[in-house]
Amino acid sequence: MRQLVIMAKKPVAGHVKSRLGKDIGYGRAVGIYRQLIAATIRSLNADTRWHTYLAIAPDIAINDPIWPANIEKFAQGGGDIGTRMQTIFNTAPCGPVIIIGTDIPHITRQDIADAFAQLGRCDVVFGPAGDGGFWLVGSRQSPRVPQMFSNVRWSGPHALSDCQRNVGHLKTGFAAERFDIDTKNDLLRWKSLKG
Repeated sequence: MRQLVIMAKKPVAGHVKSRLGKDIGYGRAVGIYRQLIAATIRSLNADTRWHTYLAIAPDIAINDPIWPANIEKFAQGGGDIGTRMQTIFNTAPCGPVIIIGTDIPHITRQDIADAFAQLGRCDVVFGPAGDGGFWLVGSRQSPRVPQMFSNVRWSGPHALSDCQRNVGHLKTGFAAERFDIDTKNDLLRWKSLKG
């Protein structure tokens, strides 16, 4: 079974989109983050080609009423982003798994379908971001990649290349490049593309 995991944080000022908050104010940044979460879940959870889960942080926020009732939820657990993603891969049932975040404004159902198609030919798939990171990571789950996120330099230009180093000889595919909303310039770019 194809499994899509959307990682989300409870939208609290100062705890989400902090770089954007420094540029435009933390209240506005939370509002934008809520908008992105809602659009991502609404679009991707409606597709029957995969089963969608919402992985929530912090763990105590799992029962918060802000989350939609029509999506299966679980707690992300502890550790840095790499540890939490590795836990998702390690504990997921058999079948391909794709993990995404909630701050990529132009994710489409076709992006996800294409990434799952890549996992039919490849062991892992990444969706590169223009800043050297990635917006999507997926694993066929056989073979499992036990240390995909070890020693990764997060929030910088090396995150994707560090993960590629960790997967070694496994066949790797790539989804379309997308950008996330981290700064005021990202926000302005998104607004210009929205028309």
